[in-house]
Amino acid sequence: MLPARRYTRGFDASTRIRAASLIPVPHFICPNCKERSIDIDRKEGLYDEPVACHHCGFGFLFELMDDYYPAPDAGFVVCDKDGRILAIGRGVFELTGRQESDLLGVDIVEGLGLSGFDDQSNPAKLALEWGVRRLNQALHLRTHSGRDIPVTGDFFPAYDDDGGLLVALAPQRA
Repeated sequence: MLPARRYTRGFDASTRIRAASLIPVPHFICPNCKERSIDIDRKEGLYDEPVACHHCGFGFLFELMDDYYPAPDAGFVVCDKDGRILAIGRGVFELTGRQESDLLGVDIVEGLGLSGFDDQSNPAKLALEWGVRRLNQALHLRTHSGRDIPVTGDFFPAYDDDGGLLVALAPQRA
């Protein structure tokens, strides 16, 4: 493969800049504090460890295909490849009234009482099965006290070897 410098020789500066922008840059978001970042090699330092959050210290970042700006009051839920909850971030307790210890290992749809879709259009299953984002899903969530509240869900499949799912849940605005 030719170096980019040699490949773009003879082109003006704006064309070289556009060519460099076609190189995909991995975008990451922290499931805990929602801090966004990029990391070219997807590694932490010189070791073969996943990228961690330098803002809050959370153990791993979630890679996205494109940069994403969550709602300010959104809470993130991280799931494994089967849709079971692995971790929850800030904002989930405020939205649901549920502690992380109550949700770990539970299916996200059952654990959070998500509804507003039929079995064929379950956004978590579709995102996991097809590897596609499901954005702005109008859902209902059952809180710890038993109330059903309208929420908007964004579902992001993981693109690493482990698979999994990142779900952003935010209260719907009137």
